[in-house]
Amino acid sequence: MTTSLPQSPVDDKQPFSFNLQHSHKDLVQAIAFNTYGDRCATGSVDGKIRVFNRHKDGTWRLCDTWTAHGGEVLELQWLPATVYPNLIASLGMEGWFRLWAEDPSAAPGRRFCAGRSINGRPAFDTRSSRAPYRSFSMKHNEETKHTYLALLATDGRLTVYENEQPESMTEFTSIDEFSICPKPARGEEVAFKVRFDPNPEPCYTALRAGVPTDALGLVVAGMDSVRVYRSREIVVASYGVDQGSKEFYLAAEVPGHRGLVRDVAWAPGNVRGYDVIATACQDGYARVFQLDAPFSQDDGKSWAAADVLTREKHVSVREDGTPTTIDEEKTDSEKLHSSSHTSSLSASLAKSAAASAAGSSSGITSGAGSTTGTIIPGERQWTGLPGQIRHTVKEISRLDNHRTPVWRVGFDDDGMVLGSTGDDGRLLCYRQRPDGGWAKSSEMTMMKTRMAAP
Repeated sequence: MTTSLPQSPVDDKQPFSFNLQHSHKDLVQAIAFNTYGDRCATGSVDGKIRVFNRHKDGTWRLCDTWTAHGGEVLELQWLPATVYPNLIASLGMEGWFRLWAEDPSAAPGRRFCAGRSINGRPAFDTRSSRAPYRSFSMKHNEETKHTYLALLATDGRLTVYENEQPESMTEFTSIDEFSICPKPARGEEVAFKVRFDPNPEPCYTALRAGVPTDALGLVVAGMDSVRVYRSREIVVASYGVDQGSKEFYLAAEVPGHRGLVRDVAWAPGNVRGYDVIATACQDGYARVFQLDAPFSQDDGKSWAAADVLTREKHVSVREDGTPTTIDEEKTDSEKLHSSSHTSSLSASLAKSAAASAAGSSSGITSGAGSTTGTIIPGERQWTGLPGQIRHTVKEISRLDNHRTPVWRVGFDDDGMVLGSTGDDGRLLCYRQRPDGGWAKSSEMTMMKTRMAAP
C-alpha cells in the first residue's frame, strides 16, 4: 500500500507574473502599485485608468476601469492603505488633478467611478487657471493624520496643499506657493517633476542639525535645475489668533545637469544617516546624490533624544505686518540674554517679509528675459531665518549605462535598488557598492517575437 505525501503549500503558489493584459486602447503612460503590491493602477494615453487586483493564485484580474481625464494620464499614485477608503490620485495632460475614492460595497467595474462620487465624478479635483499642472506628489503623516499635496505647473509655480481630515478628502487648504524656476519661453520644451520625501521623519543627522521631526522635504526639477526644499514651522497672527503653519525654504541646489531633467526620486530608508536623491537627465546620465545636513561637533550636544530633538523656533507675524521670533521653552534669563539681538533680527525679518510679499504680489517674471541665477520674484532663497537649516549635496555616482536620454528613475521600498529607463528601451537596476557609489547590477530588455504560421 502506498501513501502520497501532502503537497507543500509553497508549491501551490504560482510565481509573480509580469505579463499583465491591460486591454488599454492606447499606450500605457503611467503605472502605480499600492502599499502591499497586490493592486496595480495603469493610466493610458486615451485618458482611462484601470485597476487590477492580484489574487491568491497569482493572476491579475481587472477590478475597475473608467475615463478619468480628457487627455493622456501623466502620473498616478496610491495613497497609503491606512487611509480609508482606498484612494488613487491622477494627473492628466489637460492639467486636472483628481482624487478617486473606492466604494468597496460597489460591484466590480464601478468601484472607483461610483465610490464616494456623484455620476462618476472624482472625490476632489483642482486645476490652475494660469498654467496646467505637470507633476504632483502626495504624502500622508501617520501620526498627525495630515495629508499633503504638491502640484507643479508649467510656469514653474509650486503649490502645496494640506488636508487635516483623513475621513474626508474633499477639502484641501493651500499652505504655501512659490516659484522654483524662471517661466519657460513660449514654445520651449518643458520638464517638471516634484516628489515628497517618503520617509516618516528626516534622517538623524538632519534632526541633529535642527530640522523638526515633522518637517516636509521636497525635491523639485524645473527644466535643467534641481532643488531641495524643507519646511519650517511658522506662526501667523490673523485677527488676533495665532495659527501654526508650514513655510518652505530652499535647503540645497543640485548642480551638474546639462539638459532637461526628466525625473527625480527620493530614496526611502534614510537610516544610513543621509538622504539619497536620483535624477534622470536628457544628457544621458542617471545621477545619484547624497543629501546631508552638517552640524557642529563642538556644540556640546550628545546623541540623546533631548539633544537630537532640538527646540523649534517659530516666526510670528503681527497684525501690522511686523515679524517677531518666538523661541519655545525659553527661560527668562535666555530672553534677557537675547534681547540685544532682537532689534537686528526684527529688522532682518521685516526686510525678508517685505521682499517675500513684494515677490508674491508681482508674480513671475517673463521667461524670455530671465537667466540662470537671476532672483525671481516669489522664489524662495536662503535668508538665514530661524528654522532654516542649510543642506549639502554631493554627487556620488554618474551612471551612463543607457548612453541615451534617461526618462525615469525610481527606488525600491527599501532604497537599496535604483531603476532607470531610457530611449534604449531597457530597464537597468543599480545597487550601492561598499564604498558608497552605485553600479549596475541587472538589466531587463523587452523583446518582441513573431510566431510563424504552419
